[in-house]
Amino acid sequence: MFTNRKTIKTAGLVLAGVLLAGGATACGQTKAGDKAGGGNGNGNANGNNAVTEVAPAAYLEKVKKKSEEITSLRYTMSGTTAGQQVNGEVSMRLKPAVGMAMKMANPEKPGENVEIRLVDGAMYMGAEAKWLKFDLKSLDAKAGKSLDSLAKGGNSAENPGDRANELLEAKDLKKAGEETIDGQKTTHLAGTVTLEQMKAAAASAAPEVRERREKSVKQLETMGVQSLTMDMWIGDNDRTKQFRMRGDSAQGPLDMTIKFTDYNQPVEITAPPADQVIDLAELSKRAKDAA
Repeated sequence: MFTNRKTIKTAGLVLAGVLLAGGATACGQTKAGDKAGGGNGNGNANGNNAVTEVAPAAYLEKVKKKSEEITSLRYTMSGTTAGQQVNGEVSMRLKPAVGMAMKMANPEKPGENVEIRLVDGAMYMGAEAKWLKFDLKSLDAKAGKSLDSLAKGGNSAENPGDRANELLEAKDLKKAGEETIDGQKTTHLAGTVTLEQMKAAAASAAPEVRERREKSVKQLETMGVQSLTMDMWIGDNDRTKQFRMRGDSAQGPLDMTIKFTDYNQPVEITAPPADQVIDLAELSKRAKDAA
């Protein structure tokens, strides 16, 4: 099964990349004092133009508001993180209980998938009907709390609403054009955000989202990322259809693209059959007893 540590490490990096790139999506919060829709863009705040184009910031504010309604979503991911190629798909449920199922291409065995499931406070990683179970609450006292917090409004920095909030900080925020993705007309926004700008945005956030946002920024800092180029494609329904972020890290290029395939559709996440699961905590206990 997972006899090679590289496979386990890669799966962990991919999971971190998912959470970093916009996958583990809860609902974003717009607090009073956040930027209004006229700071960056082509709209005329004085109303002197006969035709006023919608400012890029206005699109992002709508995404933030719409993200508050998210209860579940599905998306695909592709790109590079920490020097590893990533290709996979994710189903995420936020309410009534948090759950996630992710399938990714196994870098060790072409044609094979590695699956990761988060359910009932535990993470399962498996391939070929064999699974390792990690009890997140026992491995890290804060991990279980973090999972539960995903289901509460504004407690996750890794969602379309919060990514829109970060992109609002870009001094070069612009409308890059209009594009059709999977038959859906979208508005393409782009900009570059520095780590310091993200830190400032996290520090000024409402208390219920500040910890999660600061954790996300800290992860980028640990990776050696100094700035991110962000692209967001927003549909006519004010939902993010696609998101891409690019940057340089100490481990290599970071270039992740997330494509959202649906929102608020039923997502069922279940634990693997018990006879296919090896509990890592129990395995460690047996090793200690044997020693």
